[in-house]
Amino acid sequence: MEKKDMQFLKDLLAESSPSGYETNIAKVWRGHVKTFADKVNGDFHGNSYGIINEKKETSIIMTGHIDEIGLMVKSITPEGFLRIAPVGGVDAHVIAGQRVNVHTKKGKVYGVLGRKPIHLLTPEERKKVAEFKEMWIDIGVKDKKEAEKLVAIGDIATIDVDFKKIRKDLYVARGFDDRIGVFAIAMALKILKKNNFKKHKVTSVGTVQEEIGLRGAITGTYNVHPHIGFAVDVTFSSDVPGIGKELFGDIKLGNGPVIARGPNINPKLFDLLVKTAKENKIPYQIVAAARGTGTDANAIQLTRGGVATALVSIPNRYMHTPVEVVSMKDTENTALLLAKTIMNIKKKEDFIL
Repeated sequence: MEKKDMQFLKDLLAESSPSGYETNIAKVWRGHVKTFADKVNGDFHGNSYGIINEKKETSIIMTGHIDEIGLMVKSITPEGFLRIAPVGGVDAHVIAGQRVNVHTKKGKVYGVLGRKPIHLLTPEERKKVAEFKEMWIDIGVKDKKEAEKLVAIGDIATIDVDFKKIRKDLYVARGFDDRIGVFAIAMALKILKKNNFKKHKVTSVGTVQEEIGLRGAITGTYNVHPHIGFAVDVTFSSDVPGIGKELFGDIKLGNGPVIARGPNINPKLFDLLVKTAKENKIPYQIVAAARGTGTDANAIQLTRGGVATALVSIPNRYMHTPVEVVSMKDTENTALLLAKTIMNIKKKEDFIL
């Protein structure tokens, strides 16, 4: 991976982007993509578009959602503590005791997530998962009046953790779901541009508000009006204790992108992805999805009169926690598989069932 591309990924992960608050990360994504795309723009919803070959008849979309889970300030107690609510599927098991950044109009306000200490919990309370109503953010003020000078109702907060290399090609960060996917679709578009691809219109879309209902994919796909679509997200790796491979599938970090198969997926597009992977010696894995996938692929497939849709995922350990782990090799192979598959698309009619 080129140094400037790795810096792009670091810049994406350094931003906060809970659903509905993606403006800053969108600026980062658009700023990098405009260095190779023919056209970059946004919309009223906050989606970001990178386009090549705009005038071509066959329209192809790639999406990755740019939002992450987070916390929202709901109220301020008389003592100056911030009461919170989750934005998206935040795991209450893992957030108590974490350091956080509250993102305000004036900048970051540092704080910690507090709850009653274990010593003071009753035996029954120790057996339960803490509820969000039992937690708060402590920003070190003396009362509500002082807190209100720093934060406002509706400000969002994210866990204060860094992007770091663990070992070899494995990295850890908050919010790889799905900032690693939106990075991959940018890299795929860059590969197409570098290879002077001219055959079809291709639009990479950083979609917003996926974590609260695939909302940006609905509006973004409607705007693009594609014939063929690829959603790129993360998926659960089953190479950790406690996940049943016999039901979920044998998905490992480092073994390549994961291609979904099922009713959410156009079977001809699935076959083309697998054929392309084999032809280019790109490692890949397959996961069975027996219904709607809960990803942008759902929204893409059902937009307007329907879109020939595929889902390609990057394996991810510890999803929706502050320590998500992915393989950069998987990420690069995902971008390569997308680009090579698009190069192999002849005409949109080939995917009519």
